[in-house]
Amino acid sequence: MGYQRRIEWLLAAARAVRRGKKIIGNRMNTKTLHTFDLLDLAQYTKEGTYSPNASKDFHLFYVGRDDVHDVLKHVLSRVTVSLYLNMFGYDDEELNEIVMRIVHDRSITCLITLDKSQAGGVHEKRLLDSDAAADPTGFNTHFVIGQSTTHQISHTKGFVADGKVGAEGSTNWSASGEGTFVVKGSAGGVGYKAQNNTQSIFTCPDAVARFQAELLAEHVAAHRGATTARKRRSHQEHA
Repeated sequence: MGYQRRIEWLLAAARAVRRGKKIIGNRMNTKTLHTFDLLDLAQYTKEGTYSPNASKDFHLFYVGRDDVHDVLKHVLSRVTVSLYLNMFGYDDEELNEIVMRIVHDRSITCLITLDKSQAGGVHEKRLLDSDAAADPTGFNTHFVIGQSTTHQISHTKGFVADGKVGAEGSTNWSASGEGTFVVKGSAGGVGYKAQNNTQSIFTCPDAVARFQAELLAEHVAAHRGATTARKRRSHQEHA
């Protein structure tokens, strides 16, 4: 980048920051959650709109009826500040690409918790083999594979994005788990599969804060359990 272009880019970056935008590489990202509203997701419902008396800070989407994959994609692709994620069942290539971008963006704080019994999948392996996993401090990202506090599966399926938007439900990240549309704009079509799942998106500040705290607690518990297990194995090997 030449000197003049560099100056122009820096000026554009400064203006963008004031407007709540973010610069990625040499490109300006105008897709953020700074002005997110649940109404932004109405387009992904079967009706394309909400009921007049719908909640302003909570909406429940239905796999096999609504476009849940694009709901998740819409929110995750706009993360610019932080992502706290605990996902049981992580097998979506497109969502994984978005998460990979997030974990390698040093300006985004990222905590990812994966269940021990589910951690052998292709997409989990990509995360665990990433540069961010090798240098968590440098990339401001931390991964852990583990269990619940009482050594059960870590079955949470949700995240908090930028401290503003929460997502939680029974939906695991897979084609059938999300009911990913194979025909644009509608459920159905050749090869279409959909489990019975729900996906909530919420913006209630109290619910978001409490869920983010819970995700952090689950991450710490999984990390503590994994650390204890490693120490036990090491002790047995040297006994």
